[in-house]
Amino acid sequence: MKVCIVINTSWNIYNFRLGLLKALRKRGHRIVAVAPRDDYSEKLEALGFEYHDIRINNKGTNPLEDAKLVYDFFRLYHTIKPDVLLHYTIKPNIYGTIAAALLGIPVISNISGLGTVFLNNRPSSRVARALYRFALRFPRKVFFQNPHDRALFIEKRLVRERLTELLPGSGIDTETCRPLTIHKEAGAPFVFLLIARMVKDKGIMEFVEAAKALTPLHLNAEFWLLGAFYPGNPTAISGDEMKQWSEQGIVKYLGHSDDVPSIIAQADCIVLPSYREGLSRVLLEAASMAKPIITTDVPGCKDVVSDGVSGYLCRVKNSDSLKEQMLKMLKLSPEQRTEMGCHGREKVIREFDEKIVIRKYVDAIDSL
Repeated sequence: MKVCIVINTSWNIYNFRLGLLKALRKRGHRIVAVAPRDDYSEKLEALGFEYHDIRINNKGTNPLEDAKLVYDFFRLYHTIKPDVLLHYTIKPNIYGTIAAALLGIPVISNISGLGTVFLNNRPSSRVARALYRFALRFPRKVFFQNPHDRALFIEKRLVRERLTELLPGSGIDTETCRPLTIHKEAGAPFVFLLIARMVKDKGIMEFVEAAKALTPLHLNAEFWLLGAFYPGNPTAISGDEMKQWSEQGIVKYLGHSDDVPSIIAQADCIVLPSYREGLSRVLLEAASMAKPIITTDVPGCKDVVSDGVSGYLCRVKNSDSLKEQMLKMLKLSPEQRTEMGCHGREKVIREFDEKIVIRKYVDAIDSL
């Protein structure tokens, strides 16, 4: 079969779905990748995957632009003639699915996160929910990455329950994503690391406020931020804000990296005070690398962490709660933190291994 995977960035395909694509190709399927061209498009082609560019304005809400996107999907799918489409992210899930329905091509959708569409009630968000309700009539299967998102879509009648199934996120290759031994000199500062796009919905402001509150206590701790800026997003952190925090010594901004595991290895605790996730890839990677975690008690974050066992949960949008959990983490002995990390890795191997995701996709494709 010709299997076409469609996401809003080639970066996403390369970093999160490569294991799935290789497994499907190994089973004899011909793989086609569709995403806007970026630095990772050529990497996909170098691995032998057929690639097609499509322009998607991920932040745009112009109805004429979105109508053109349906036409662009229709024209591209008519040319490629896939046997099945694997859709991820909001615009492929909506507009790509509508185009596929017009062509009679089977679709398997993946709701990998709700984002701002469900974090506010703006007119654009209401329209997006209505479009979800229409488009999700057509897929053969709709995967969700946590039970809370699945229940919400069913409750709001955005999807028929019989079409839905749970996935453990995008899955983690636990053999590749293993604990790394990094030598730290005696007296080296304790490192809290937050990895995310630099938008407020990821809890960046709460992390900064907690760092501000902890810094005067002289705890020998540093607060690192890793991730790209996301200009145009309504909750984007600006470069000027980041520069000010860095100059004040509140945080250390590391920019963007293609080697996230090596930076996770340098940290003592991974922090993600996100307002909501599909299922956080960062937390899965951190847990797989046996790092203790502090995250929010919200869907897509709390699913990864057993509170008090592999990390701590804090209240959402609450920097005081985050600060208290950071203090608790600092008061643990190195042995206690190591034990937390081991419990986290055991949980990932048991519940979130990439093999589980691959098997569910293989079964869904085989059932068409």
